Amino acid sequence: MGKNGYQKQAMGIYQFISEHLYFNRPDMEIKGEHFNSTILMSLLTALKKGKELIIGEPGLGKTTSAEYVCSLIYQFPLGVIWGSEVSGHPEQTEEKIIGRPDLGKLNRGEEDVVWTNFSQIPVKIVDEINRLPETKQSMILDGVDRGNWEYLNEIIINDEYCLFATANYQDGGTNTIIAPLVDRFDVMVESKYPGANLSFLIGKDKRKDHVLRHPKYEKDLHHVLKSKIAYEKKISKMEEICNGFGEYLYEALGVKSFQRPDRDQIRGEMESLELDLDASAFTRMLLAELSFCERYGQKRIVENCEEGCHYTGYLCHQIKNCASNRLPSSIRQYAQGLAWLLEDSTVDIEHIQAVIPMTLAHRVQWKDEILSQKERSKRDDPFPIFLAKEAAKTVSQRYREQSEHLKDALAAGSKIFQGGALEPLEGDHPLYVEIKKDIDFRKRD
Repeated sequence: MGKNGYQKQAMGIYQFISEHLYFNRPDMEIKGEHFNSTILMSLLTALKKGKELIIGEPGLGKTTSAEYVCSLIYQFPLGVIWGSEVSGHPEQTEEKIIGRPDLGKLNRGEEDVVWTNFSQIPVKIVDEINRLPETKQSMILDGVDRGNWEYLNEIIINDEYCLFATANYQDGGTNTIIAPLVDRFDVMVESKYPGANLSFLIGKDKRKDHVLRHPKYEKDLHHVLKSKIAYEKKISKMEEICNGFGEYLYEALGVKSFQRPDRDQIRGEMESLELDLDASAFTRMLLAELSFCERYGQKRIVENCEEGCHYTGYLCHQIKNCASNRLPSSIRQYAQGLAWLLEDSTVDIEHIQAVIPMTLAHRVQWKDEILSQKERSKRDDPFPIFLAKEAAKTVSQRYREQSEHLKDALAAGSKIFQGGALEPLEGDHPLYVEIKKDIDFRKRD
């Protein structure tokens, strides 16, 4: 990978946020480096065009942390980001989320759409998403998934966008986030309490976010967003204004942000990083445990595996649902992003292990007996992330014990799949059964 200084820029943004805007303790370590997971995952989410769910108690910086990252990665002043956010509440409407009819033209019998700022800009933040009723959550599914926003007979397509959503813990005013929407989030993190000392410092400075405001650029961007020109032209004009704000940030704060070509280049560099053998084998091992069922062929939430199964000791016996195909994509993307940020040439098992808890926590539905066994465990993380970390540790231990034989089995399976005259290797893990299944289906073709 060529040295272009992008990693140094990204780390500069991370440092500026952690030192001046979002005060919190580091809570994860990777390759000897310590990070705050909320800032780090938000940084990768913005760069990777990802989707992140930030949970936590009220007033602990869930929304503001996302705003700071998006302002510095996408060069939008905070005033525009604030004016583009969607608030979660029961009365929220499609017209406030996506668009509304142009009433003047409607009176003349013409159909035209006035798009919301939320649907137009690449930075998308939904505050307190679990206060939206389930029917209202469904309204943003397609836009969240594909970047397509439809209203009446018109459509705009976001070529570049990222999504952040925040959620307070369950109380009388919250709803369950529907499963299809939960699965679309790549990662879930908690914005933790920073501790009494850092919290005291936060209380001393109530105007720290003014450094990311700029009245002129905010006014110019609002003017473009309200204009009636084609959406593609709006994007071009917005990028021009955002670049101006980026230059201001560098001059005023010494923080160098990213222009659109920079972000595209970074994504290309991230996607070029390959998983090494251990990273690939470990990920497959985890996925096998999250999807395998000997009796019913695969995990299904409507089917409960029985006691006495040979695979009782594996994760498949502890969970209700099957891993979705979005999970490996999320693991790969964020592991690639982390490897890129640390300037590593390949994605290794440490990168994978670092991101697994946050890609897994919101997607797994654990059996009631597992929840009962572990809910009183001493921990620093919210329960879902704690359970995901424990699961990752368990699979990591199994991988250390079986890695060489497992890699040999995968290699042999690949050779057989390509026509080699070999026998599949035996082993006591669901992945060996999965390898045999693939070989059997290959032989039938």
